[in-house]
Amino acid sequence: MLRAANTIRRTFSTSSAYYQNKLKLALIGQSLFGQEVYTNLRKQGHKVVGVFTVPDKDGKADPLAVAAEKDGTPVFKFPRWRVKGKPISEVVDTYKAVGAELNVLPFCSQFIPMNVIDHPKHGSIIYHPSLLPKHRGASAINWTLIEGDKKAGFSIFWADDGLDTGPILLQKECAVEPSDTVDTLYNRFLFPEGINSMVEAVQLIADGKAPRIPQPEEGASYEGIQKKSNAKVNMAQPAEVIHNWIRGHDKVPGAWPCDQKPVTLYGSSLLSSPVPAGQPLEVEGASQPGLITSSGLVLFGSDGKALQVKSLQFEDGKMIPAAKYFSSGDTTSIELTEEEKKMAEEIRVIWKGILSNVPVIEDTTDFFKSGAASMDVVRLIEEIKPKCADVQLQNEDVYMATSFHDFIQMFVRRLRGEDQEEELVINYVNINNMTLKMPYQCFINGKFEDAENGKTYDTVNPTDGSVICKVSFASVADVDRAVAAAKEAFETGPWGKMNPRDRGRLLYKLADLMEEHQEELATIEAIDSGAVYTLALKTHVGMSIQTFRYFAGWCDKIQGTTIPINQARPNRNLTFTKKEPLGVCAIVIPWNYPLMMLAWKSAACLAAGNTLVLKPAQVTPLTALKFAELTVKAGIPKGVINIIPGSGGLVGQRLSDHPDIRKLGFTGSTPIGKQIMKSCAVSNLKKVSLELGGKSPLIIFSDCDMDKAVRMGMSSVFFNKGENCIAAGRLFVEESIHDEFIARVVEEIKKMKIGDPLDRSTDHGPQNHKAHLDKLVEYCDIGVKEGATLVYGGKQVDRPGYFMEPTVFTDVEDHMFIAKEESFGPVMVVSRFKDGDVDGVLSRANDTEFGLASGVFTRDINKAMYVSERLEAGTVFVNTYNKTDVAAPFGGFKQSGFGKDLGEEALHEYLRTKAVTVEY
Repeated sequence: MLRAANTIRRTFSTSSAYYQNKLKLALIGQSLFGQEVYTNLRKQGHKVVGVFTVPDKDGKADPLAVAAEKDGTPVFKFPRWRVKGKPISEVVDTYKAVGAELNVLPFCSQFIPMNVIDHPKHGSIIYHPSLLPKHRGASAINWTLIEGDKKAGFSIFWADDGLDTGPILLQKECAVEPSDTVDTLYNRFLFPEGINSMVEAVQLIADGKAPRIPQPEEGASYEGIQKKSNAKVNMAQPAEVIHNWIRGHDKVPGAWPCDQKPVTLYGSSLLSSPVPAGQPLEVEGASQPGLITSSGLVLFGSDGKALQVKSLQFEDGKMIPAAKYFSSGDTTSIELTEEEKKMAEEIRVIWKGILSNVPVIEDTTDFFKSGAASMDVVRLIEEIKPKCADVQLQNEDVYMATSFHDFIQMFVRRLRGEDQEEELVINYVNINNMTLKMPYQCFINGKFEDAENGKTYDTVNPTDGSVICKVSFASVADVDRAVAAAKEAFETGPWGKMNPRDRGRLLYKLADLMEEHQEELATIEAIDSGAVYTLALKTHVGMSIQTFRYFAGWCDKIQGTTIPINQARPNRNLTFTKKEPLGVCAIVIPWNYPLMMLAWKSAACLAAGNTLVLKPAQVTPLTALKFAELTVKAGIPKGVINIIPGSGGLVGQRLSDHPDIRKLGFTGSTPIGKQIMKSCAVSNLKKVSLELGGKSPLIIFSDCDMDKAVRMGMSSVFFNKGENCIAAGRLFVEESIHDEFIARVVEEIKKMKIGDPLDRSTDHGPQNHKAHLDKLVEYCDIGVKEGATLVYGGKQVDRPGYFMEPTVFTDVEDHMFIAKEESFGPVMVVSRFKDGDVDGVLSRANDTEFGLASGVFTRDINKAMYVSERLEAGTVFVNTYNKTDVAAPFGGFKQSGFGKDLGEEALHEYLRTKAVTVEY
């Protein structure tokens, strides 16, 4: 999770009193950042009296100028403010005439005279991408990475003649991840938080509450802008230092390792996993040769540790994937057909429109050497797209083929299908000498790959505590790549254009593959989660297959409606609604039903036409990764489904915060659900559905079928070792049958076989992980201390692994901890109620902030209906329990969350309604 700290922080209020103070502002600067600051200041009611930006470049206005001119704000485009150190009087006079009370300088690159800086009533404030006083100067973000700082951030300060030495007004910081680049820091924190903070700073000034904290000299540094000539990498250093140097110079100016035939290095990441096999490459000054591997160029530091570089650029500007270094000399040209030549000329016209300064587009014309910038790359791809929708181009394709000839060769190969996607490469791990094939890496954009920083973690078999395998531990950068892949798949890939019936066909095929691999999936589920194999086969896997088949059938049945409205005579109107997918959705699932929870949410999400990024629980990632493999075999297009194993605090938080995600579905605890809902609201008001904690009541009346009540009552608690979101957290048993019920339950518990979940005769497997087992033992200790009667169990089973005895408490009073809090384990909590006191027991059952499920056992249908109508829960079971079905909506009330899984209602969680009115 990002951490923000600042010298003084003020949270915006929506009250009119807070916003009554407004200022007249002059904005001096440029860039998209400046445009966003300008727009947000105006939204808050401040008046921008003048925008001072740079002249148009190649006929293009700066984004700040574009926004201001559109609003009618006075815009001035001065090429400079002073000559030979002296202010230009005409420029200064023009500036003074606008009458600003405060100058706001977001990313200003020009030198502004002090008689302009000091002129307004409140002076000037500047944004600087550094936690000043460190890294004063123009390359602050780069030096943050080069020097390996653990924290990055920005400062908003009062300008002085040093322009980065004035008093601090506000600072905010974030952690620097090992995989961070200038771009990721900027996009994740410096850009969005910087905009908000510039607005916050202006309001502090307007309210007269802005501090002026002098910058200390201690800790101050100043490093100038790096030039290509001094960006050479010293390879005789530890791997982390080399990595920091490369990522700090990424894009501009670029780091290079050799004097002979300089090659620039881009996209560095540290390797913590074993170094893959590769072809040796001598690197000047390195302690040992590098390796060209399938993933890139591996370099070794003086400490023997390794880093990996993704891309290389040569002296002529050509960029290639580092993995293709030894094959980069293959430049055989292909002959174009007449139709392809016609297409090439149409693309030549597009190049000419972008490179307007180039008289003629020759085959040798280089896109970037002719003056194109990153925005022109986007424009090139977008202009080509309507010409040939069958060819999916990425920004990277332009960087890899910079000359017109190379670009056309690449394009035609892609058009012919000669540049097909490589066959899916999967690194499997085999478990306990079994023939299980389990992927263990992140699944992003149709490929299994290590986390960008190379980190892994152990996933543990709860049966004996042994390590199953090491799984990739995703970083924020991995999440961002997965979201970008999902967004591209939704917006430009075949999934978004696909006929709904074809989408359903793929989901049916996926369900068939899951059924084909059901024994394998059930075995993985048993090993990774502790689920008894037979239950995993029937429920964990079986219901997952049913869920995908059910929602596959919905794909071509999602419909809108026509609505009669008042006609605008003499014309007539047709009004109808359309149900549309939301876009990129995030799904965060728990550890109790790893595959089934994936299916419950993913199937509805995909049927509605969305793409997704899914985070499995950190302790149970393996069936999700096996599922990812099956999606490729089913033909699901790349980028549609992405699986990111890792921590909730890092991966889950980034999914909550990500601005490109439009919906987040979460199953887990209520406290985490509240945090997710808050983050989703603050980030971009993304849609949320939450299935949270429970304390589901089960009421057993004396007129019940006792055999069934005992059997179902036990199932309501001990099903899936109690790790069941709808488990009966508290049983209310009518007084006249209470003792018999308890006696029969204990008798049945003693018959239960506790042991290896892969043993087909086992009834009760291990708890999911050790921390949860410890929590259950503590839960039982609290129950005893509070005075409840421990009838059976209450402790860990004396055997290896994380086994908990099935436990029964009686004499549980309403005020007790175990009466109110969920155990999420095999703990039956029983309270008795007086014979005939229907309303009394209902009151006690509803006296909880949770409302996920509930149950009632009685032969009296009138009593059953009366009770079911008054129980405050999303699901009520009558004379049964745990009976869920893919067609029946599932979700809670109160602090058990909102939104539905399963059934038609689940589709609406992943759709939006658009109303269209046509006049004719």
